[in-house]
Order: sequence, then structure tokens, then C-alpha cells
Amino acid sequence: MLFSGINPGLLTAATGHHFARPGNRFWPVLHLSGFTPRLLKPAEQHELLAYGLGITNVVARATARADELTAEEYLEGGRLLAAKVALRRPRWLAVVGVTAYRTAFGDRRAQVGPQERVIGESRVWVLPNPSGLNAHWTAATMAEEFARLREAALT
Repeated sequence: MLFSGINPGLLTAATGHHFARPGNRFWPVLHLSGFTPRLLKPAEQHELLAYGLGITNVVARATARADELTAEEYLEGGRLLAAKVALRRPRWLAVVGVTAYRTAFGDRRAQVGPQERVIGESRVWVLPNPSGLNAHWTAATMAEEFARLREAALT
């Protein structure tokens, strides 16, 4: 499973650890959904490999907010991410953020959940953005969606 965030926030860029901002719910949701047996800290991201998980971003440029990215950056990021997936061949690519997925892959109708798109043999699933700014999803409802992906990956 390869998780892809949108782009590094400023704290992530400064520390080198994905989803490093304290209000980001990625790490708690990853644990609540059963992907990890305990709550990992961003500085422990290297432990993901032991669980068969990887982590990357759609766009490499760090910003304070994802809405600072241009459509061109998203499209180029989507192209580069697809190339990375084709090379590494994870069973699943999980893009964290439906708007980022829609823009990067030109799929305006995409919703959270499994996608029809495949990249090589890799299936694609869109997850909600765990940023604290995404008030539409609680940690509990996000964990349910992450768990749906985990269950699908087991079959």
C-alpha cells in the first residue's frame, strides 16, 4: 500500500516527516483503522515499511496550505506519481484528498472510495484529507474509510 498525501506542509518540509503538523489526523486514523498496531509519531514513519506501507506526495513543493498549489503542479504531480506507482507496483495507491486526486488525475467526478482507474496492476482508492481543516470528516469517520481500504486490500 502506498499512501500519497497532497504535498508537504511547512513543518513536514522542515522535519522530513510526513503529516508532521500536530493537528493532522493521518497518524491517529492510520492506527484507529487497523493499519498499524500502535499510534506512530511522524518521526517513526520509517516503521511503515514493516507493515507493508509506504508514503509519498502528489506534489513535492512545500506550502503552508494545499490551495497554494497550481493546477499545473497537480497535473505534473499526478504524472510523476503514476510513474512512481508503475515502477514500484504497490497493490494499492491510496490518495489522501479527493480534490487533489480529482485535479492531479483529471477525474472531476471522483469520490472518496475505490476508483475505476488502475495504474499498471495497482488499484486506486481515494481517502479523505486528514488535515484539521477538513471538518467534514471526523477521526472516527475517516478511520472507517481507511478501514474499508484495509479490508479491501486483504482480499
